[in-house]
Amino acid sequence: PRAGGPGEPTGARLSPVPGPPPRGARSAPGRAAPRRRLALLGTGTVGTAFVERYQQLQARGLELPQVAWLANSRSVQACGDGLLPALDRARAAPRREVVLQGWAEAEALHAGDILVDATASEGVADWHPEWLARGVSVVTANKLGHGSLLARSQAIVDAQCQTGARYGDSATVGAGLPLLGSLRALVAGGDRIHAVEGVLSGSLAWLFDRHDGSLPFSQLVREAAAAGYTEPDPRIDLSGEDVRRKLLILARAAGLALEASQVQVQSLLPDALARAPAAEVEALLGLLDGPLEERLRSAREAGGNLRYVGRFDAGGASVGLRVLPAGHPLGAGGGTDNRVAVTSDRYPRQPLVIQGPGAGAAVTAAALLDDVLRIGAA
Repeated sequence: PRAGGPGEPTGARLSPVPGPPPRGARSAPGRAAPRRRLALLGTGTVGTAFVERYQQLQARGLELPQVAWLANSRSVQACGDGLLPALDRARAAPRREVVLQGWAEAEALHAGDILVDATASEGVADWHPEWLARGVSVVTANKLGHGSLLARSQAIVDAQCQTGARYGDSATVGAGLPLLGSLRALVAGGDRIHAVEGVLSGSLAWLFDRHDGSLPFSQLVREAAAAGYTEPDPRIDLSGEDVRRKLLILARAAGLALEASQVQVQSLLPDALARAPAAEVEALLGLLDGPLEERLRSAREAGGNLRYVGRFDAGGASVGLRVLPAGHPLGAGGGTDNRVAVTSDRYPRQPLVIQGPGAGAAVTAAALLDDVLRIGAA
């Protein structure tokens, strides 16, 4: 059964298909193993960047799974005449309101195929366990798989164990930095994680790196949105919800069965901006300026820097704006860099620090293709 989520789909259920062959199994003599197929969901900035990156790697001669079809909430497009024509058709399709995207049941993926989720959709994330249970590997930039409902996260792990399908989620935190893999490797090696804290949002890292009082904070938000650093609705970043999702992913990778409600979140949004209809957000961004100018002033008086930080340890989990003293491991770097410090049995006094670019469609798409290539080579 599928993990709980809003909006149960209507229509016929996906038909079960045989699971993947045992690891190490060989094809029958004289019969070539079928080539993996790939399906791309999402044709926005990340999906488009994925197509561009795919074509670059293909031009370099890398062996990639064949993209059989791509889809968005408006249409499903076969890619027999090429990726770019299919992408153009999908993006040009008329908008429509649907309970469940047609691709969920109209296109049959088989065991061994790969589904790439370049959306931010709760409905799509709700299908991750079901695809995995069918032997279909899932590669995702969608944080809602492991970064939302604990039941869904556990269902993803259970489905992987049952079928051996792979779940590639390195694009969900750190845009492909060796972060999730490193954390999971430490745990698998017997290390005990005591604390993880980090600047986990590339957009908020960029905003507070630039926030020096020379420009209103609202102007910086507009620039970050125009550069593609923020979510389509920047309030997801400014509310701390994006960082909460990433912190949940890290905590669960470290072996903590943490519920979203257990993370204390300090939002940057004034109430009027938080509650405003989407159409009014742009006009109300100026409400951010006064409070954040005051926070900057206080941080400078304390001799520190403002950074938006997520942290979990034995005492709990929290997300919020902090004043970091000079020399703090999370205070280095600049731009959209993510910076994460891991304290464990192996790193008790000087934490393991991982740092690198954490925002932008290009690095996210590269992380997705990295996972595709890893799964394809397995």
